[in-house]
Amino acid sequence: MTVDAHHHLWDLTVRDQDWITGPALAPLRRTFTVADLAPEARAAGVDRTVLVQTVTVAEETPELLALAARHELIAGVVGWTDLTAPGAADALAALRALPGGDRLRGIRHQVQGEPDPEWLLRPDVHRGLSAVAAAGLVYDLLVVPRQLPAAVRAAAAHPGLTFVLDHLGKPPVAAGDLEPWATAVRALAALPHTVCKVSGLVTEADLAAWTVADLRPYTDTVLDAFGPDRLMFGSDWPVCTLAAPYGRVLSAARELTAGLSAGERDALFTGTATRVYRL
Repeated sequence: MTVDAHHHLWDLTVRDQDWITGPALAPLRRTFTVADLAPEARAAGVDRTVLVQTVTVAEETPELLALAARHELIAGVVGWTDLTAPGAADALAALRALPGGDRLRGIRHQVQGEPDPEWLLRPDVHRGLSAVAAAGLVYDLLVVPRQLPAAVRAAAAHPGLTFVLDHLGKPPVAAGDLEPWATAVRALAALPHTVCKVSGLVTEADLAAWTVADLRPYTDTVLDAFGPDRLMFGSDWPVCTLAAPYGRVLSAARELTAGLSAGERDALFTGTATRVYRL
């Protein structure tokens, strides 16, 4: 079976997703539930998932944990808390005490939306990252290429914290450029406590006309840099549906990794996520 290490859920009757703006994202402006995901996941052979936060709102993570408590499919949650707050450690402990709190596996912040490319290097953020490490959680990195150098420095400063790079650091697939993204992502991969998700590529490509060949230079780069035992598959559903349905995203990932051995493919599609997120 396969682990989907990165997907989202949201209910627009509970709260707005203020990042869903403009006509290009209009198909996402509806509620996406476990009932929508489960048949897609089952059809693709996915038996466990990691549910990832979408908004920097404290109320969201308890809701995601409650979903995980009710649904066997959701084996782990990557939530959000304010890393810059002096009480970050207490906030993490409070989340762990909630229904479903035993499914909390990591923390993420939308660093990609921060105007300061060195946000991750702020002293208050460093204090928050130390709290994440002390809680035994991992930290998901949501950054764009210009923020990768700061991510490398932040990760180097926290060798006891596993950093998981979401969406390969969002390389410019549509433009077809590799640099400076590739150099920066290799620098991150040189740190042994870093991991990367093979996720989010189809929406960095030409949404209407992407091909597996368009994605291959980027997956080949991270395969070489991290190795399969530090890579994990993520669908990025439902965001991926802007470019492809769930099953097509998984089949593209399998095509891109067809040259790996059976053991290497097992690591990328099951083992790494199981180990890193303790599923």
